[in-house]
Amino acid sequence: MNKGSNYIEDISQIRNIMERSSRFMSLSGVSGILAGVYALIGAYIAYKIFYFSDELIYKSISESMLSSNVFKLIILACVILILAIGTAIWFSYLKAKKNNHKIWDATARRMVVNLFIPLVTGGIFILILFSKGVIGLIAPVTLIFYGLALINASKYTYTDIRYLGFCEIALGLASSYFIGYGLVFWAIGFGVMHIVYGSIMYFKYEK
Repeated sequence: MNKGSNYIEDISQIRNIMERSSRFMSLSGVSGILAGVYALIGAYIAYKIFYFSDELIYKSISESMLSSNVFKLIILACVILILAIGTAIWFSYLKAKKNNHKIWDATARRMVVNLFIPLVTGGIFILILFSKGVIGLIAPVTLIFYGLALINASKYTYTDIRYLGFCEIALGLASSYFIGYGLVFWAIGFGVMHIVYGSIMYFKYEK
């Protein structure tokens, strides 16, 4: 009976070692929660600065009012992005250090590359939309390409991220139909969904 138990334990350990070598397991649920909080704060500030509506889809960005507001939103988005990325790196470092894992190895590099391919593509597409004045579709596009990036990167980290990616894509498609509510969908996708996902990850893998 003892031998059987030892074999099962050995197989489990081998499986864990193989999983750690092929997947980046240092993502932190806390960083996901904080990223969601940053997004909700940013969405509230963006609402105070400016709110998108249907009439803006075909307006030229050369109008001074629109340019001024969009510039403020770009600065706000960059600040939120830097905070979210910085928080993710810091908490991933702490988790990796706690578990004696390397934070930057071949698996982490593959995950980052697969994450950034859709993100960079989406970023270029957003710049094209911005240059054409199609402001109303920017929020849906960010959700859709972010969801694609998560699904693409999920092969190299927790598979739970894939489900978050599907939710982001669904929200992005819904947002592209209800153009006037883009900021609401954005807040749900990057704010609420991140908080829910981060909480699940924390209680499932870190508690």
